[in-house]
Amino acid sequence: MMIFCKVLVLGAGVAGLAAIQTAKNMGAIVRAFDVRPVTKEQVESMGATFLEVPIEEDGSGSGGYAKEMSDDFKKAQAKMMLEQAAEVDIIITTALIPGRKAPVLVDQDMLNVMKPGSVCVDLAAENGGNVAQTKKNEVFTTSNGVTLIGYTDLPSRLSSTSSQLFGNNIVNFLLSIGPQTTKEKGIFHFDLNDEAVQNMLISYNGESRWPDKITPYSPPPPPPKKEEEMIAKTAEELLEEANEEQLKKFLKNTGVASLISAALIAFGITSSDHDSVALMSTFALAGLAGYQVVWGVAPALHSPLMAVTNAISGMTAVGGMLLLSHGGSSGLIPSSPSEWMGAIAAVLSFVNIAGGFLVSGKMLDLFRRPTDPKEFFEFYGIPASILLGGLGFSAAAHVGDLSNVAGTVSIASAVSCIAAIACLSNQETARTGNVLGMAGVSFGLASTTADMSLEGASLASFEQVGLLGGAGSAIGATLAS
Repeated sequence: MMIFCKVLVLGAGVAGLAAIQTAKNMGAIVRAFDVRPVTKEQVESMGATFLEVPIEEDGSGSGGYAKEMSDDFKKAQAKMMLEQAAEVDIIITTALIPGRKAPVLVDQDMLNVMKPGSVCVDLAAENGGNVAQTKKNEVFTTSNGVTLIGYTDLPSRLSSTSSQLFGNNIVNFLLSIGPQTTKEKGIFHFDLNDEAVQNMLISYNGESRWPDKITPYSPPPPPPKKEEEMIAKTAEELLEEANEEQLKKFLKNTGVASLISAALIAFGITSSDHDSVALMSTFALAGLAGYQVVWGVAPALHSPLMAVTNAISGMTAVGGMLLLSHGGSSGLIPSSPSEWMGAIAAVLSFVNIAGGFLVSGKMLDLFRRPTDPKEFFEFYGIPASILLGGLGFSAAAHVGDLSNVAGTVSIASAVSCIAAIACLSNQETARTGNVLGMAGVSFGLASTTADMSLEGASLASFEQVGLLGGAGSAIGATLAS
């Protein structure tokens, strides 16, 4: 089972956002907290989860820094942080208030509940630290195995990178003061309406501007809230409403998928030649693949995406099944080199299929919250039953050309697999993508079974496929657990 590192960043300023981006790039599940509500959008835009205290209080202070919060807010914050400390593996603190001792965000109670081997990186160690036991310029391990990093010279430990970034910031800042203000070559102009310029300019044209003519920066006021009648609802009522909305969505999707499934079966039964099915397959794949290309996958879902694509790549089982069907073996033991190659391909592919989808499901469950609405995936069994039942009916009752019907089911297989990858582009549809991937692989295997029948495969060949598929799936499930 794949375990993801969970990182909590306290303080979403420049350092905090940089920490969030780095942790996300390394594949971690990142959460962040800041007393300034304005940082929520910035945190979420970088793919992290923004934690909120259930007390409305704005912690925005002058100069873009945070101000000290009320006692009630601190108590609610401490309760939330205690719960988070027990879950996360790494805590990075960046909270500083100019001219004051750094607030303690990670107290002794939080350290006590952290798991052995956890790490706290205290970037506020210079001003006393945000972590209770931080020791300035030292790396310290607590009695329960939590490592506290209190270095105050982190920039010098990354001297080349720090110098480059700092120099780049200074150059861009100086250029923004005058040379780039008018965008006209040879014209230099100080924009006194620019907050950064007017705050740093202490004299201009021989006249002192400090302190009377400098206006301290203050963040823009929040937009006025519309006065609306608020109706308080319990958590149970909100969850019930969410479940109803989710039910409507699933029923709608089920209806569309059922119509498409019925249309595909009808197309397969009424088609007079295999070329029509091939053209329809190309059209469906080209249309969906083109749409999927412009649908970006969120960075946090790259690992589940890889697991699903790995499972879908297990469709190499199709080649193994066809090799077994052509072998002509009369027993369960392969009797020729080609059959042995097909058997090996089949069992390894089924390991990939079962293990990949189980791992994807477990990874996606890590993103699931207790307040998320229920998902009604069981309804998707209806269109799947139409396709598989239609294929079985065509084979048993000799209705229509079985090769054409198998071809239409393979279209559904290809479309489902591509749609599975597309659904993994965001967290809301990721679990749907995993289910579609399983459906797509199932349709492909069913279609191949029909092709084996058309090729005149012996009963022993089907028994070999069943035995190898079961063994490979069992191995994959064991590895995934």
